[in-house]
Amino acid sequence: MLLALLAFLGGALTIISPCILPVLPFVFARGERSFARGTLPLLLGMAVTFALLATLAAVGGAWAVRVNAYGRAIALVLLAAFGVALLSRRVADAIAAPFVALGNRLIARSGPTDSVLPSAVLGVATGFLWAPCAGPILGLILTGAALGGPSSRTSLLLLAYALGAVSSLALATLAGARIFRAFRASLGAADWLRRGLGVAVLVAVLAITAGWDTGLLTRVSYASTNRVEQSLIDAVHPAGAAVHDRGTLTGGTSASVLGMIGGGAAGTSSAPPVEGQLPSLSGAVTWLNSPPLSPESLRGRVVLIDFWTYSCINCLRTLPYLRAWYERYKDRGFVIIGVHAPEFAFEKDETNVRRAVQELGVRYPVAIDNNYAIWRAFNNQYWPAHYFIDAAGSIRGHHFGEGSYEESERLIRTLLEESGAKALPAMVGTQAAQGIEVAADEHDVGSPETYVGYDRAQNFSSPVALQPDRRISYVLAPALQLNQWSLGGAWTVAAEFAQADAPGTRIAFRFHARDLHLVLAPGSDGRPVRFTVTIDGHEPQQDHGADVDGEGAGVVREQRLYQLIRQVGAVGDHTFTIEFLDAGVRAYSFTFG
Repeated sequence: MLLALLAFLGGALTIISPCILPVLPFVFARGERSFARGTLPLLLGMAVTFALLATLAAVGGAWAVRVNAYGRAIALVLLAAFGVALLSRRVADAIAAPFVALGNRLIARSGPTDSVLPSAVLGVATGFLWAPCAGPILGLILTGAALGGPSSRTSLLLLAYALGAVSSLALATLAGARIFRAFRASLGAADWLRRGLGVAVLVAVLAITAGWDTGLLTRVSYASTNRVEQSLIDAVHPAGAAVHDRGTLTGGTSASVLGMIGGGAAGTSSAPPVEGQLPSLSGAVTWLNSPPLSPESLRGRVVLIDFWTYSCINCLRTLPYLRAWYERYKDRGFVIIGVHAPEFAFEKDETNVRRAVQELGVRYPVAIDNNYAIWRAFNNQYWPAHYFIDAAGSIRGHHFGEGSYEESERLIRTLLEESGAKALPAMVGTQAAQGIEVAADEHDVGSPETYVGYDRAQNFSSPVALQPDRRISYVLAPALQLNQWSLGGAWTVAAEFAQADAPGTRIAFRFHARDLHLVLAPGSDGRPVRFTVTIDGHEPQQDHGADVDGEGAGVVREQRLYQLIRQVGAVGDHTFTIEFLDAGVRAYSFTFG
């Protein structure tokens, strides 16, 4: 929000720069005409020009980010160029000379007539003539945002900037010569403001290049939104319920809360009762693999609503069954709708969800429920949660957590037969899973899900106390009890994650389980982060997880859950340690299986 306000002010302040002076007399002249023939066409022409320039800048910034480390270098060079342009009027004028020349030619051709077209052309010309001032500031905003990755935040900044620019121009057309004189009086202050911004940009570029503060420009905006988003998420589904909101009990075993499947007793012949009606699905912010669906459009089909989020290990372990059911019964009137309700702020990023859906092989419709509208409509509290809907739109059963797959499939078949489906194929039965989707060893899991961010952190152990939102040099505890964890090195512990502020940082955890997972994300600059893991001080060898090799080496490239340990022998108490060889990584939560 703060960055958007600064972008708005940046757009508004462009009008007080010297480059606007040649244009203002024409703007005031148009202001004397009718709004429809003078001011409105001028503002529309101005808006179109800014939209074009902003689109080109955004595309360039997104391309730079996609080429990874090279893109980061390009972005830093661009930031340095913008900083120099803010410091030096001569450099800014040289960069903008072609645009100014084009704008002057357009103004010369606009003519004194009272038609709409000259006013629109003048608006376009004004956009070009503002290039010496708008160029560096707009480029700074876009390139800084691009360093954090293309997203809706970039679009918000562009919108805020355009609104600021158009607002100041509208004010000029209304106030006329009085504003024109005020602009002349303020030019000295505007130049000092530009130079101050230029110095700040160059200092930031130096800091980022030297690695003094990874992601300096983008962390401000991203971290601030993370805190707000996470507080909203926690308000929707507070922690501390009797059954954990990821579908796991406090002891770490998988919850299997089965309701009304097969009339309340699995395998009975009685028809499952009606629990309610399928509520509206209109609250989804977007849909993947499908156009938006509604209860009306789904009438006549049997529906399974699956509440999930892509970093949830319990949700991932249900996917082999969901995919198999969908492929087996989709041609018999069955559809699955995966309602993606995020736990962490990064899971609200549509790009992240799209990548996860593709990589996980999810082919059925997915509704992105970032605002928890569908979650609230179902009064849901769990991940994963399955709701079974008949062809008439009635909820006929539900299941929370992993397991009970045979009972769930039997209910699907019962509802399909009720809808008139004949000669159903054989049941899917038990599914063979691979990698991270393999079912947990429920009889030997002695460690619970454990959060690293201070909002929900438990069992932290270190000679240095956990301190929120401060860069602290932590020391690993010399000995950990079961389910205790510790930090080593320079970390900043935020509400939902801990961020490594230097290379060589470590996390240790004393656990009891076959599998150990950790939700990780690269830094705000998006650079990959290398790491190594050990178990009881040794390389994992055959006990390595899907995301590391036998020597324990791995790389954090994406914001997701990483499987770090999968033991092949007897399960016992072990000390897991991960060391990050690069700065910037964010650690969110441990899960086990």
